[in-house]
Amino acid sequence: MTTDFRNILETFENQYPNRDYTIEIVCPEFTSVCPKTGQPDFGTMTILYVPARLCVELKSLKLYLQAFRNVGIFYEHVTNRILDDLVGVLSPRWMRVTADFRPRGGITTKVTAEYRAETPTTA
Repeated sequence: MTTDFRNILETFENQYPNRDYTIEIVCPEFTSVCPKTGQPDFGTMTILYVPARLCVELKSLKLYLQAFRNVGIFYEHVTNRILDDLVGVLSPRWMRVTADFRPRGGITTKVTAEYRAETPTTA
């Protein structure tokens, strides 16, 4: 897929960069399209992260997630792509993206992808 939505994401400075705390963002109306059938997929996208220097601005995140509405993409791909884009923009200490899709054909799917920043090694 060549469509790049990462440039939609905006950030702001974390006012507590020396403190570990979590931010949980839940988008219960995430929509994409099955690349095989063309049918819409609906799910809940949950983003949980420990910020470092930057936090994601919520309106831009909403627009970013809505950009997937007409994109044919597998569950596994979209979950990992969202994680990669957010990590690329935010460089968090830790992040987890969970995509919990509603049933289609009697099957539900939940995909979780996680990132942890490398800790500097001491010699």
